[in-house]
Amino acid sequence: MTSHDRPTTDADAAPDASADPMPVPPDQGAQGAADGRQVTEAALFEAFGGVRGMVETVVPGLLFVTIFTVNKDLHISAIAALAVSLVLAAVRLVRRDTVKHAFSGVFGVAFGVVFAMMTGNAKDFYLPGMLYTLGLSLAYMLTTLAGVPLIGLILGPVFKENLSWRTRNPGRKKAYAKASWAWGLILFAKCAILFPLYWWADTTQLGWILIALKIPPFLLAVYLTWVFLAKAPPPIDVFAEMEAKEKAEQEAEERRRGEREVLDRVADDLYQGMAAEAAEEAADERPRRARHRR
Repeated sequence: MTSHDRPTTDADAAPDASADPMPVPPDQGAQGAADGRQVTEAALFEAFGGVRGMVETVVPGLLFVTIFTVNKDLHISAIAALAVSLVLAAVRLVRRDTVKHAFSGVFGVAFGVVFAMMTGNAKDFYLPGMLYTLGLSLAYMLTTLAGVPLIGLILGPVFKENLSWRTRNPGRKKAYAKASWAWGLILFAKCAILFPLYWWADTTQLGWILIALKIPPFLLAVYLTWVFLAKAPPPIDVFAEMEAKEKAEQEAEERRRGEREVLDRVADDLYQGMAAEAAEEAADERPRRARHRR
């Protein structure tokens, strides 16, 4: 992200005090805004997994509901969903990619399989994910009410600003609050649709509707987050500040070390000069003492 310096005039160098300041390139503001949007997009993709993360989230559930729709076999459907989750995680491990999204999918599917196997009800395969969505929705809204919006806690490290937005960047805190409200309300609306279906619909109906509601609400929340943050002030890079502070401290220490070395050399020169003068005085004193003894 770029910062724009206020145009100034050099009154001392220019005889005409009314001269116009240096003009700002017309595309500089647009370029700065574009850079901000690109950084925001990259951060959102990193935080939420991008297209691949969405695929890894959808595929296990899609496989489960597809197999169950065909043969109504809970065990085969559950094992297939868990197996494909493990394969997706293994592919990330082999390629040395970020595995947090794949493993979160594995754990989600594993909990669903355990629930469904324990109760014998195929609809319970979806219950842990639905409860997680409801809890996440409440977390977004409650943390925003508490003044610490959850989306800021998630994206702060990605933007290298950590929690500096809480006290040093009020415009950015406001954007995080808006984004957290968007996430909370969108996920809550999704739960308002799914939970009644959990009680009234059969497994296949619930599964296909859940799959249909998997990506669109997520994309809407990500888009609104991008809109709010793209218009917000740029993040404060606390890591860069820490590095600059450490560098300044190192430079100050080097200057102090250099000053000590200079002082030591001056003191050594003074000492050697005083020693040489003392030696010369002693050498001059010896003949005078010898003549005095005679």
